[in-house]
Amino acid sequence: MKLSADLQSALDACANAPSDAVLARRAVGMLDLTSLNGDDSEQTVEALCARAATPVGPVAAVCIWPRFVPTASRALEGTGVKVATVVNFPSGEADAAAVAAETRRAIADGADEVDVVLPYKAFIDGARTQPMNVVKACREACADKALMKVILESGAFPDADLLAWAARDAIAAGADFLKTSTGKTQPAATLPAAAVMLDCIYESGKTVGFKASGGIRDAAEAARYLALADGILGDGWATPGTFRFGASSLLEALLAAAGHGEREPAPAGGY
Repeated sequence: MKLSADLQSALDACANAPSDAVLARRAVGMLDLTSLNGDDSEQTVEALCARAATPVGPVAAVCIWPRFVPTASRALEGTGVKVATVVNFPSGEADAAAVAAETRRAIADGADEVDVVLPYKAFIDGARTQPMNVVKACREACADKALMKVILESGAFPDADLLAWAARDAIAAGADFLKTSTGKTQPAATLPAAAVMLDCIYESGKTVGFKASGGIRDAAEAARYLALADGILGDGWATPGTFRFGASSLLEALLAAAGHGEREPAPAGGY
């Protein structure tokens, strides 16, 4: 993905970002611990929720299929960890009414955060109104009851300009967060795409967060994403309220970097 000179400079500056125990602890608190496998069960989700309380503090959220929101809500009660789920996932091909209904059900079941897939194929093909109507329908259903993260599926976009257009439109439609990927397509999260999306957030002047999801599996890579956010939006901008990692196996790597050794291998969740 070809970037402007300024964004390429920001990307180059984060290439050798240091990864240490302090950064690893910081990143744990920004993690949306995720499992979106086809064979997930209530037992899978309960085990995932049990991992959400770590030796260095809780993760930000647990992200699971909508049907498991009640299970996660019960398991995480009183922990401070948010329940996140996905709608219009992973294809992004449902209509606005279906997305609104799915969102309302998820919130009624206890979801605190909703990650909605932008109809990215339609957007890339030139549609503008229909994709944003889907995002707006989710926004209206979330109201002030749930955080809305808009998944752009950045790896599907052919160039930075079109990705930036989608990011700006999603912000205008009410996104609380921009999220890179479903984790179901390749490439998933990339630093160049993150640079474009973070720059759009900066340009908007709005309080919009960023979530990198898909394929981030070690502390060094997490450090590069945080350094990129610091470079574009300023030191201290990235907090659990504005920055998330969507991952499953990243937790073990971060805990090891924080000095808490190896834990049992995590189930692969497509992230």
